[in-house]
Amino acid sequence: MELGTGQFAQSLPHLRALVLGCDFLGFDMEFTGLHSVFPQGKQPSLFDSPAEWYLKARRSVQKFTVNQLGLSIFSNEKSNKYVARCYNFFLFPTTFGVMDSEFSFQASSIQFLTHYGFDYNKFLKDGIPYMNQVQEKKLQQGLLAGNWKVRSTLDKDKVKKVIDDVTCWVPSAEEGDSMVLHNISGFQLFEIQLILRQAIPDVWTEPFGDQKVMVKKVSPRHRWCLENSSYDCCRKELILLSARGFTNLFQTLVEAKKPVVGHNMLMDLLHLHDKFYKPLPESYEEFKRNIHSLFPVLIDTKNVTKSIWKEFQFPRASNLLEIYEILCSDLNPTNPTCPVIAHASDCSKYADKKSPHEAAYDAFLCGSVLLKLAHLLLGSDTLENGPSFSQYLSALTKYLNQVNLIRAGVSKINFSGTDVPSQRPPLLIASVRGWPGVDEEQIYQILKALCKFDVRRLTENQFLLLSNKFKDVRVVLRDYKAHPNLRISLYHHWRHSPQVNCLLQICGIVASWSLLAFVFGGSQWYAM
Repeated sequence: MELGTGQFAQSLPHLRALVLGCDFLGFDMEFTGLHSVFPQGKQPSLFDSPAEWYLKARRSVQKFTVNQLGLSIFSNEKSNKYVARCYNFFLFPTTFGVMDSEFSFQASSIQFLTHYGFDYNKFLKDGIPYMNQVQEKKLQQGLLAGNWKVRSTLDKDKVKKVIDDVTCWVPSAEEGDSMVLHNISGFQLFEIQLILRQAIPDVWTEPFGDQKVMVKKVSPRHRWCLENSSYDCCRKELILLSARGFTNLFQTLVEAKKPVVGHNMLMDLLHLHDKFYKPLPESYEEFKRNIHSLFPVLIDTKNVTKSIWKEFQFPRASNLLEIYEILCSDLNPTNPTCPVIAHASDCSKYADKKSPHEAAYDAFLCGSVLLKLAHLLLGSDTLENGPSFSQYLSALTKYLNQVNLIRAGVSKINFSGTDVPSQRPPLLIASVRGWPGVDEEQIYQILKALCKFDVRRLTENQFLLLSNKFKDVRVVLRDYKAHPNLRISLYHHWRHSPQVNCLLQICGIVASWSLLAFVFGGSQWYAM
């Protein structure tokens, strides 16, 4: 089911009830861009510590925004049967009063999502607003001070026409008379009412049906009574509730503390924190603590499949949909006894239709893959009537809160503890001869035809090489062992480190001087 700003408010109570009552949530997001363009040599690489990678990713998250968020709400409604309710939320940053956001688009991301049918008109015209805590505080202060501005030129033209129409009507109107303004939608509903109330002291406004506002001429006493009524639709708390938009549902997700399942979900978590909670902190450890506090149980299906795929001898899968299809096939020995996964009758879009890279569909795949992986890991311990979800979680214990990390010094982030060093291929060193002025990019381009390495300069003529594939290491060690201009070998810290070499040279000099002092000092003693 697709939800935009027009349907979200009325759907919110039902969505809250579903989230609070479910077993777990599948989750996915789409963005206006993925990674910032970094200066040469500053891109994320295998040399980065998790903290270094985080600072680079933080820059990208601050630059782009979320255009679609998908939730698939899974409930174990019968023995060995789960029902999934899938929702696509188109999102757009709140623009009201002092609130106005800047974000970028990345051409490759637009092309990618457009290829898979993403509707940018729904994102731009019908996106649900959202804000984080810092933005909410800023808006709250603006409302208390009576500061609001109409941001859009189109809205300004509309507001000007409305004010002209009402101003012309008021002098001839009698107390109790009213007029109706048409085609007032979104935050215009609040903006126009607030502006009219501020500009014209003897009128009152209230919503009147769909996309309409009624303007009444009232006495000063009657207006005072209306302003202090609990039924005023422009009360500040109601404006804030509307401006929060999707953040209201985010707060329910946090309150529910249900297991959240994603696939390669680290960028999703970064955006969740930045857009709906607080701007990303500079501290990597603080980010980890915050996420674990918000979502105590995270499961990344990418991390799980990486760990077990070869053990069960499944064919290579390059994306989430292929993983799902393999686990649904006869290649999965436990598939016949896997729980049935059905779509709710009011959310049946994906029952017979594949929609890869649509956020809600990918969220559904995440949840379905989780159930099949957990069932596979239980194996012979599977109960006849189907395991409970808590038993599935127990089977996944060692994977909980371990989120896959692409191109960094570790292969996953542990949100509930210390990051574990990864078992990567050994570090290599490339020594260059007869090639003055060579840089990292030139070394990278030479090796690129053969395999992919991250390159970092060590000395003027030496470069460190890192790969995440043992096969690539074997290939370059074989092909460049005796190369005339570029020799590649295993890196040994005590042999190749400039710091160690410098220390050894200093020790050598000190030892030589000590020996000379001893020799000459001893000669003088014997001469005496």
